Amino acid sequence: MTHAPSQRQRERIAYRRRQAIRSVLLAALSTAVAGTLLAVGVTGAPGWPRVKESFFNGDVAVAYFPSVLDGFWLNVRLFLVCAPVALALGLLIAVLRTLRGPVTFPVRALTAGYTYSFRGLPLIIAIYLFAFGIPGLRLQGTPDVVVLGGAAIVITYGAYLAEVFRAGIESVHPSQVAAARSLGLSHRQAMRHVVLPQAVRRVTPPLLNDIVALQKDVGLISLAGPVDAIRAAQIGVAKSGNFTPYVVAAVLFILLALPLIAITDRVTLRAARAQNAGA
Repeated sequence: MTHAPSQRQRERIAYRRRQAIRSVLLAALSTAVAGTLLAVGVTGAPGWPRVKESFFNGDVAVAYFPSVLDGFWLNVRLFLVCAPVALALGLLIAVLRTLRGPVTFPVRALTAGYTYSFRGLPLIIAIYLFAFGIPGLRLQGTPDVVVLGGAAIVITYGAYLAEVFRAGIESVHPSQVAAARSLGLSHRQAMRHVVLPQAVRRVTPPLLNDIVALQKDVGLISLAGPVDAIRAAQIGVAKSGNFTPYVVAAVLFILLALPLIAITDRVTLRAARAQNAGA
């Protein structure tokens, strides 16, 4: 026996379909109007020909695209390494900060001092300190500036991510930990099987936002000297006297960020729907 929707239900479905089509058409129309007005306003400005020549020169873009792309590969590799390491460091610090008992007070004090310090320290200064200060100690086995700059990014972002993880851990009601302990689970098992799965799920949207910010800030590695996309663009600007290589680098960074931003928006929307459904 097949289910046949009632007349009232068919009318409701048809109404929702008409409303969805109407919303899409209105959004497309308003976007087209806003885009046209913006394009007319920018291209009609008195200084637009000079700006176009200085920032959107096609010949300069084609000439310096290969060198900027080569440098951009360094940014991609740095991001692929720094992001998971910073997440692991942040989670470790968050777990250590949530330890209980007087015996673990030194650990909590050290982790709190770490998060306070590196959340207040500008990333640019951290990169300078790591890339130029540590080699000055003349220790054997000192890594190159790319590794030191990446370490500065990881440690700085680890402090931010630790606070996000800690907020998620503390959002889990203590009764759930007590229930897990009453079932015979140790503190470590309760954290692993009860607290952390819920905490990570709750703070996934802000975590992804921080990862998007990290993806942009890997470009600051150019301050330490390596030729990444920004440094390559800077060299191109110096040679050509034109700012178009910066625009080429910006487009590459945006293209890299778009998938992660889309995932962040989707996860945030799903979390909001789940919260509304549970409310």
